[in-house]
Amino acid sequence: MISRNVPSSWQALQIEVGRILEECGFQVEVEKQTQAARGSVELDVYAEETVRGRKYAIVCECKFWKSRIPQAVIHGFRTVVQDIGANIGYIISMEGFQSGALSASDLTNLKLVTWQEFQDVFEESWFEEFFTMQIHNRLSGLMTYAEYIVPAWFGKMSDEDKSTYFLLKEKYDSFAWLMQSLGPYSRRFGVEPVPPLPLRERHRETPDSGGIPDHILDETGYRELLESSLVYGEAALAEFRILRDKYKD
Repeated sequence: MISRNVPSSWQALQIEVGRILEECGFQVEVEKQTQAARGSVELDVYAEETVRGRKYAIVCECKFWKSRIPQAVIHGFRTVVQDIGANIGYIISMEGFQSGALSASDLTNLKLVTWQEFQDVFEESWFEEFFTMQIHNRLSGLMTYAEYIVPAWFGKMSDEDKSTYFLLKEKYDSFAWLMQSLGPYSRRFGVEPVPPLPLRERHRETPDSGGIPDHILDETGYRELLESSLVYGEAALAEFRILRDKYKD
């Protein structure tokens, strides 16, 4: 799943839906006012992207209700989606839908989903467009230290600092290789499903892969995994840079 956290209000649900779509590459507006055929309407979340010159628009209705969504909501939202010319509409419900609502969405461009199901729909796009790129942009420097070739400034170091360098490699190499396996280049040569979480089972199959913190190996949400990995990885990178800055020209 993208995130194990559950929104605590309708405002939070709107924000999180918009956040996921934006991180997938859409231009997003939350609580967008627009004109429809029957007058002005407010859309909880409106998102669009342009693919090869063609606009693709998504509208989301976020229902933080304590009961299942009835059929009447589906009919009203379907009219809005048609009036503004959106390609698809999502109704996201925290409690699911009545049977009549599900029937009313048949053969339409509406998708009725729970918060978890909404994440499932966009998980692969989010992983490719956001997660892997954050790993690359912010931790690629650490991955270079996991390579077998030492940096150019290694020869200038004192024996004591060389020992420190190798201790840091021993401490962080497994984590760096794990992050590299989750980055964009590892997925470039084939289409693979998003790796399941937690990563501990995958970690057990990796030779010499000790030292990775438990809270990273046992995380069940990819957003939380990303946040923890960036904090840990950037702290590790800072340790290497202390050495680098002593000897780099």
